[in-house]
Amino acid sequence: MADRTTDAFTSDDVWTPVSPRLITARRITLALVMLLAVAGVVALFLIPGVPRAWALAAAGVALVVFVWLWWLIGRRVRSFGYSERGDDLLVTSGIMFRRLVIVPYGRMQLVDVKAGPIDRWLGVTTVQLHTAAATTDAKIPGLVPDVAAALRDRLAQRGEQRSTGL
Repeated sequence: MADRTTDAFTSDDVWTPVSPRLITARRITLALVMLLAVAGVVALFLIPGVPRAWALAAAGVALVVFVWLWWLIGRRVRSFGYSERGDDLLVTSGIMFRRLVIVPYGRMQLVDVKAGPIDRWLGVTTVQLHTAAATTDAKIPGLVPDVAAALRDRLAQRGEQRSTGL
């Protein structure tokens, strides 16, 4: 049974992975979010009447969650990939909950390139494809800006070529 499910996600196409810099960007974001958790734990230690055991338990939980998410980010980012085929684009992601999105070039309405401040600082961007059906939108995070711009242009050109034939 597991082999059949795995077969649904395999293809003979050449997969392009995303930049490993995305791991750093996601981990920096995690560290910034964890600063809020640290502030909460410190507040527990400073509030009179809160048992020290609760504050220590909260600190332990925060540490375990941080370490687990740090490891998971590396695995998750390595699961992203895309493949350009003749008539469509394949985008895959996920470890436990795998996802394979096939976007026909003729169905693309918009190709969006985005980058937040941490992404820009580390030199990564996200290419997002929009189609008429909201469930087939696909994101390819962690692309180097030059690669993202070239992919955006190729996808837009192929989308225009395919849609003119409709």
